[in-house]
Amino acid sequence: MKVLSLILAALIALLQYPLWLGKGSWLKVWEFDQQVMAQHEINRKLQLRNAALDAEVRDLKQGSDAIEERARSELGMIKQDETFFQIVKDGEKNISRANTGEVGP
Repeated sequence: MKVLSLILAALIALLQYPLWLGKGSWLKVWEFDQQVMAQHEINRKLQLRNAALDAEVRDLKQGSDAIEERARSELGMIKQDETFFQIVKDGEKNISRANTGEVGP
C-alpha cells in the first residue's frame, strides 16, 4: 500500500511539473502578462506623443499663426519694420540691444 501511494504521489508530481515549471507554465504566463502590461504602457505613451504630433501637423497645415510662432521662437525671425529687443545677462552686467527690421547676431 505504501508503494502504491508513493507511485501515485510521484505520478501526480510528474503531472504537475508542466503546469508549474514547463513550457506553458503559470510562471511563463505571469511573465508574459507582465510584458503585455509594460507594452501597453509604452503604447499609451506613444499614442499620446503621436496625438500631440498630429495636432501640431494639423495646426501647421491650417494656420499661419503656428508657422509665425515657430519662425519667431526657433529661427529668431522678426517682421518687416518691427523692433526687436534682446536682453543678454553677462555675469552682473546687463547688455541691451535694439534691432530694427532685420535679424542680427
